[in-house]
Amino acid sequence: MLSYISGYHNVQALTFAGEIQIVAGHFGGGIRRWKIKDGQQHGPTMQTGSGILSIVVSQDGRWMVTGDWEGKVVIWNVATHDKAFVLKEHGDHVLAVDISSDCTRIAAVGGGTARIFTTTSDGSRFATTSYNQGFRIYSTHNGDILFDSGFEGSTNTLSAVVTPLAWASDGQQLFVASAGKITCFNVANFSSSAWQIHGQSGTSIVSNGIFTACSAGPSVSLWDCVSHKQIGSIITHTADVYSVALSPSGGYLACGFVGAKIAIHNLRDVLPPEYFDDGSRALRNALIRQQLHASQVSLIHASDEILKSWTQDDPTATEMLLSEEILRASSPSHYMLANRALVRARLKHVVLAMEDVEASLQVRPSPIGYIAKAVALLGQGDRGGALRTFDFAFHDCEPHNIRFLLLLKSVLVFESGSQEEAIACTEHLATRAKNDNDDEATYLCTQVLGVMYMKKGDYRCMIPLIERAKKLVPKDKQCPSLKTVSLIFGWCFNGLDIIAQQRLCETLHAEERTAEAVEVLLNIVRISDEENQGEKEIVDWITDFTKKCAMTLERVGDEGETFGSVQHDDIITEYSTALTISRLFIMQSRRQAAKGLWEDALQDANEAVKADPSYPWGYETKYIALHRAEQYDEAIDAFESMLHVIEQSHYSAVRQLRKNYISPSETKAVIDATIGRILNSCPLVVIDVATGCLCDGPERIRVFKAGTTFKKLVSSMTRELDDERILRVVESFFAYVMFSHAWQGNEPLYQDVKEAKSVWNLPDTPLNDKLRNFCKETRRLGHNWAWSDTCCIDKTTSSILNQSLTSMYKWYADSAVTIVFLAGVAHPTKLGDLTRSVWMTRAWTLQELLAPKVMFFCDSEWKPYLGDAGPNHKESPEIMQELADAIKTTHGTIVRFSPDNLSVREKLRLASTRNATVEEDVAYSLIGIFQSDIRPHYGEGADAIGHLLEETVARSGEATVLAWSGKSSSYNSCLPASISVYSQTPYNPPSLEGEEMETCITELRGKLSEREALSIHSQINSLPHARFATRRLYLPCIVFSVRRLGIQELHGGNEKLYRARVSGLGNVEFTTVDDLPLHKPHKFVFVHPWIRYIQGPSDGVAWGSDSESDTESDLGSDCDVESDEVASSSPLHAIPSPEVDDYTQALEMIARLGQPFNALLLVQQAIGEYKRVAAEREIVVSGLGTDISSKNIHAKVLEIL
Repeated sequence: MLSYISGYHNVQALTFAGEIQIVAGHFGGGIRRWKIKDGQQHGPTMQTGSGILSIVVSQDGRWMVTGDWEGKVVIWNVATHDKAFVLKEHGDHVLAVDISSDCTRIAAVGGGTARIFTTTSDGSRFATTSYNQGFRIYSTHNGDILFDSGFEGSTNTLSAVVTPLAWASDGQQLFVASAGKITCFNVANFSSSAWQIHGQSGTSIVSNGIFTACSAGPSVSLWDCVSHKQIGSIITHTADVYSVALSPSGGYLACGFVGAKIAIHNLRDVLPPEYFDDGSRALRNALIRQQLHASQVSLIHASDEILKSWTQDDPTATEMLLSEEILRASSPSHYMLANRALVRARLKHVVLAMEDVEASLQVRPSPIGYIAKAVALLGQGDRGGALRTFDFAFHDCEPHNIRFLLLLKSVLVFESGSQEEAIACTEHLATRAKNDNDDEATYLCTQVLGVMYMKKGDYRCMIPLIERAKKLVPKDKQCPSLKTVSLIFGWCFNGLDIIAQQRLCETLHAEERTAEAVEVLLNIVRISDEENQGEKEIVDWITDFTKKCAMTLERVGDEGETFGSVQHDDIITEYSTALTISRLFIMQSRRQAAKGLWEDALQDANEAVKADPSYPWGYETKYIALHRAEQYDEAIDAFESMLHVIEQSHYSAVRQLRKNYISPSETKAVIDATIGRILNSCPLVVIDVATGCLCDGPERIRVFKAGTTFKKLVSSMTRELDDERILRVVESFFAYVMFSHAWQGNEPLYQDVKEAKSVWNLPDTPLNDKLRNFCKETRRLGHNWAWSDTCCIDKTTSSILNQSLTSMYKWYADSAVTIVFLAGVAHPTKLGDLTRSVWMTRAWTLQELLAPKVMFFCDSEWKPYLGDAGPNHKESPEIMQELADAIKTTHGTIVRFSPDNLSVREKLRLASTRNATVEEDVAYSLIGIFQSDIRPHYGEGADAIGHLLEETVARSGEATVLAWSGKSSSYNSCLPASISVYSQTPYNPPSLEGEEMETCITELRGKLSEREALSIHSQINSLPHARFATRRLYLPCIVFSVRRLGIQELHGGNEKLYRARVSGLGNVEFTTVDDLPLHKPHKFVFVHPWIRYIQGPSDGVAWGSDSESDTESDLGSDCDVESDEVASSSPLHAIPSPEVDDYTQALEMIARLGQPFNALLLVQQAIGEYKRVAAEREIVVSGLGTDISSKNIHAKVLEIL
């Protein structure tokens, strides 16, 4: 990606302020900052009054330094855009400025031959270069010249370049750009390498230590700092590049031109990803450090070839190489001569060594020169002269080298024979280093101390020192100072840990501390493998000592350890020594595991497997360590490897053990089946509250299997399947939280979240915030998944919409929690706020109230309702009682609701006060509560409630849905136009039982013979249940014909009061808005449809109830006993009912038939069907009393439209 920023005047200087801003200094004297993202200027333009030639921003972004045409250096406060300091020491143009990383040093260079400079990141050095005098490196402490390249480092161009040199980020490499090439100088040993670049014109260069950007004319090329090869393609512009800058990450390159534009290049579009990936960048930095350290040894500077020979302890060859190098040099450096003096001293050529030393000191007095002279004097036997000479090394050393020189002097003292004095001094240096938290110096001193004790023969003191040093080894295992000690004095530090541990093993074994000896032995085995120190001497020692330890352990037992579950004694002798080592590693691993040292246990287990891959218990031990270390993928792999080794074993006793284990694949199969069952009851789509993304079932499974919960579950089952635990873990992970709220307008939909990728990415609106707050509450409650009806249903797909509507009740019932958001309820809340909330009026929220087992109500500020912070508001007596009072039901109905335990009529009453924006939703919201099978079909309008009631009657045969007054539905005249009519309490006849029933039966016995009574009983009992078919109601009922019908009077509005003369019932009055045909040949009938009531309580049904009567609804809200306890304490259950003869049963039914009842008025249609005449109030007739005969009882099934 390329973008341009328009400035003004020539862009003479560029730098970045962090990763998002570019700062430019213009020749017109202005300094501007721009945002890279949109190219907009940030803050005001800062003015110096003169053309800006150089600019830099401190690493912490607080300060900016500029140099200008008139020789001023200005320090700016970036936050306030004010000048903090103005320095006018330069009488000429300030071509370059820089600031140290700690903001304590600033450097500036004026005109003349020194054209440009920059400082190292730590501010200890700065460098300058010129077109014809090369470059120099100076100390910022005292201005001394640390290095002068001579003509070799000249830029060879007079063009007005801005940055012809650049430091690498670690200050160890200096890149100098000149005509046609880049030269890389290694400051550590002053070696250099060069590579050719494009163009011969004036160049600018910038580097982040990973790659370098170099401009020449209108183009910019990019170069790898490790390979020195060009990377990416050359970036070309239409105008010459005046200045270049790299952002801190290297992601952006800025180029300034003679014109007023600045080009911003996104280098991620130009370079491979590894130049920006953190892991790859770290690797490349390590390679650069490795290149630098390869030829760097503290105090000693030599070529790679010489150092290689020297470190291989071949002084003769090293002397020859040094002599050849000195002969080739026109004027040998003091380093060359001092190096040869040290080597000659090792060879005992003391006279020649002294000659080299004197020559080195004559060229330049240096610490290494005096050290070499001290070593040579000691070789001559002049101990005092050696020590006095060594002290001169302190005069010319850098301050940070003093501690190292003290250590070297301690070694010289040790070599001179004063061992105790040397050890005391070295221990003091080690203590100081440790107190200063200088791990590298502590490591160095500890290693030297270890060799001192070894040379002294004190192994007991040597061993803990070497062990301590192992813990302090630098991460890159590079310690140049240790190598310097080795080169100067010929001390060897290789293999010290193995030597020390061998002595420790033998000591511990002799003291009968075999377990500890085994621990050290196994460490020696590891070290010898890791460092390829498999010399025959070490291998033989390991073999002999292993047998010695094994024999000891066999005598005393394996300290309670068992390996697998089979006796191995018969086959151990057939195994190699590797098995014995493997068993020792297993023992050690289990000891470490018992201490909770899982990483150490794993290391030993890996060694056990490595020692004998055919021994299954090594894999078992590895599995245990990995599982306890929570590395479950690797643990499963190790366990599967164990099973494979068992199955492939040559020993039948081992193969028989396979039956004791279950494989991870078996566990996964059971988990998969459990997941399938759980997800069948879960919403189709939910929100992952961690990412905010919508997830279907497969995606939730993927998330589960990618997480540690699944892996731990699989890894933990090795011998038997725990179905209960699997179910518990799967249920917990897939548990979801449902959202209950009243829609408030343009809620975020499924497509909105899909497009935004996450709910967290949705625009900041109140309704989007509502959804996000719901997700936050879900996360607070410890759950992963959330469901909202706004965005978790793809309402554009009818099949998904229908499935969601019909499943929603079950989703709420099976939810872990249902969170209710009361948008209009202000904080703080008080009793009654919930009752008055909009949420209580909505159709859908009825099932959302009744279905869940756990609910949590939140006010408009997402605070708990009434301040109740309990986990389940269904356990709050105060909140539940408010709800029970509001909907006029019992506490138990809300808390323990079940569709099977509430009557149809009661369900309709609860729904009657609810409303919906969409007409069909009044019915669809009751699908779950009624356990209905109707299929939603938006567009059917009022027919939806007709479908629901039709299906309810058809399924239950219950006619109580017909007990209403008001307006008829177009679906069927016996059904109401609105569900709101069920808020009315239907007529209940007076109770008829006890003495009243006995009185009626006595009267009826005198009027009806047994035969006639049984005939009436048979007629009524033979009636089928009510049913619907194609919108037609087939209603079983007792029919009473209307003989005469007339208007009695007119009421207000359209209501009319009619009076009918009815066979068997006498005069019946009713009101209706319908105009009834009084003078046409229409047949009117009144019907008694409450057959189940007539049939009596022997069927377990009372008036106003039905087959789904609620056994709990009769319990008081404060009742704490279960329903079966109530039943068992009732006298009706304790005393058997007396047997009743058929005649008496028939008379009881006829007595109930004679009771007053709520009648339906029907009018017959042309071809024999009927329609209900909707009355404004219930038509309650007085009933037949005891004047009943078979002639006025007509039991029929009428077809009603």
